[in-house]
Formats: sequence, C-alpha cells, structure tokens
Amino acid sequence: MTSPSTTAPATPRGAGLIERWHQHLDVTDDTPRITIGEGGTPLVNARRLGERLGVELHLKLELANPTGSFKDRGMCVAVARAMQDGATTLICASTGNTSASAAAFAAAAGLKCVVVVPSGKIAAGKLLQAQVAGALVVQIDGSFDDGLVAVRELGQRPGMALVNSVNPYRIEGQKTGAWEVCEDLGMQPPDWLCIPVGNAGNITAYWRGFREWHERGLIDRLPRLLGVQAAGAAPLVDGAPVEHPETIATAIRIGKPARGDQALAAIAESNGRIMKRSDEQLLEAYAALPAQAGIFCEPASAISVAGLMAALDDGTIEPGSRVACVLTGHGLKDPDTAGQVVVPPVHCAPTADAIAAAIDAAD
Repeated sequence: MTSPSTTAPATPRGAGLIERWHQHLDVTDDTPRITIGEGGTPLVNARRLGERLGVELHLKLELANPTGSFKDRGMCVAVARAMQDGATTLICASTGNTSASAAAFAAAAGLKCVVVVPSGKIAAGKLLQAQVAGALVVQIDGSFDDGLVAVRELGQRPGMALVNSVNPYRIEGQKTGAWEVCEDLGMQPPDWLCIPVGNAGNITAYWRGFREWHERGLIDRLPRLLGVQAAGAAPLVDGAPVEHPETIATAIRIGKPARGDQALAAIAESNGRIMKRSDEQLLEAYAALPAQAGIFCEPASAISVAGLMAALDDGTIEPGSRVACVLTGHGLKDPDTAGQVVVPPVHCAPTADAIAAAIDAAD
C-alpha cells in the first residue's frame, strides 16, 4: 500500500476541487479551474453520539460546502466541462439543493441558469438561494421526476448544459468525497458508509471513489455501503417507481432515481444494504444530531443516521464498527422542520432574578 505522503495532492484544499484533484479527474489542462470554495469538508468524530450508539461515528459534513450541500462538489466539475464545451446556459431539475448549487456556479462563471422545480415542494431557503444568484426559477405542476424528463430534452439544445446527476461529470466531482473520508481516517476507509439516497448519484459517486482508490492501492479494503431512503420515497427498497413520493425530507423526495441501477449495483458489490426509514424515525435522528453532536443538518441528511440506528438494532452493523455518515445538506435550508423537534423559547421579565427563575424552572 502506498503511503499517504506520496498519494495526497500537494495542492491545499482551499485551492478548489478541480485544482486539487485534476490529475485524478476527467478534466484536461484546458478545463477552467472554476471554484467557489467547494470540497475539503470536515469529517467530525461525533464521540458523544457515537458512544450512545456504540460505534466509532464520523460525520462527513458536506453541509459545509459553499451553498450548504454536497451538490457543489459535483457541480464544480460539471460546470467547468460545460464551460469548456462552450455552453452559455445551465439547466437542471431540482428538489432544491441542485438548483442552489447550479445558480451559484453559473453566477461565478458568468453563465445563465434555468432551474425547474415542483411547485410548492421546495424548502423556501433552497428556492431563495437560486433566486438570489440570478437563476430563472420555473415552477411546474408536477414532480421532480417530471421536471427531469423535461430538462433532459432541453439540455440537448445548442448552448445549454444539463447539470443534474445524470451528467457524468457530476459523479466525477462527487467521488472526491470518498477520497477525503479515507484521507481523514489515515488512508483507511470506514467499515460502513451510511448515505441518503434520492436520485442515487451520490452513493454511486462514493462507491466509484472508493473503488478507484482501492484499485490504485491507496486503501487496502473497501467499505460496505448503507443506502437509506425515506419510506414515502423508496423506489429502490420497494422495487418499483413511486409516482407521488411524499416525505418531509424534501431533498430525497424522488420516485424514479436516475442512477438507481448503479446505486443498487454499488450496494451489492460492497455487500451492503438499502433500507427505508419513516419520517418519525428520521426526526429522531434529526433531533439527536444537534443535541448530541452539535450538528444541524437538513432532514434528508439525518436519514443516514436514522439508517445507522436501525442497522445497529437489527444487527446489520456490529457494535464498535467505524462508521461514516454523510450529512448532505445544512439545517438552515429547511428551518421549518426544526420547529417539530425543538423546545419553545421561555419568556420572562428583563431581570437577573426573572432569568434565574426561568433557568430553575427549565431544570
């Protein structure tokens, strides 16, 4: 096995994802090195929550990307290659995070951006991110899956580039997340990687990243994958498309994953598992993360931890395992859901005695 000192890129993480990893990505010397500071996200050892669950728990904070989600990691490469090919307009369908990322990169690159979203189904924070970056937001009377069908057709037009995860360069960028996890664990993979599954691009990308490093001898084994879907949007678990997916986890409210077959293949190759969790089970993990690890993520992110909890309960994951959970998006993108799990504020007079009484009452 090659030592970390001879494998890790010399370029610092802050230089941007393409500049840091260009020798290992499908880019050329002429590919623009566009960046908004994506990648290089922390891997946090969540000791308190891990002790409660009985595992060595690490949280990959993809919510620390510039637009608050993992989408920036793949969008960087997709947009750079679109620029190289002469595109003038980016287009995507989105449940929110893709639109925010596409709009931000379009603004940085001086490109136009069109985002197609299901009307009334997008968290307000995500929608505003796309709007403030100058994207044209088109709301449709249909689902994300309907929108994806339409933008795949529109993406064939001259000057227009489709930047959903069906774009292979999105997967190229997102696979670097797996490399960072291994770097931060001392050039070793976790025993298990737990990851939310919506359109299934991210789990596909992580598996590609792990496999590439294993094939190059940079890691000596492969992790097992635990993919987790919301019960109301679980086509891969149920074995059939979901025509009207419903879940509070809006980021994975997808009934026909574009990379579903690849995700299932990755899970099978890793000797892993795909499961679904209810919104109630998701909310338990969603509340535990800030309360016991200090991390506020969006609901779809928390489903990776909800899956871990279930896998420990049924014996799929053994106690003491080293587990990495990917937290894909920031909690501030969907603050309304937090209202379901928080304790209301206490009101009192503006005096020390009144505040002390409020503290005593809370105890």
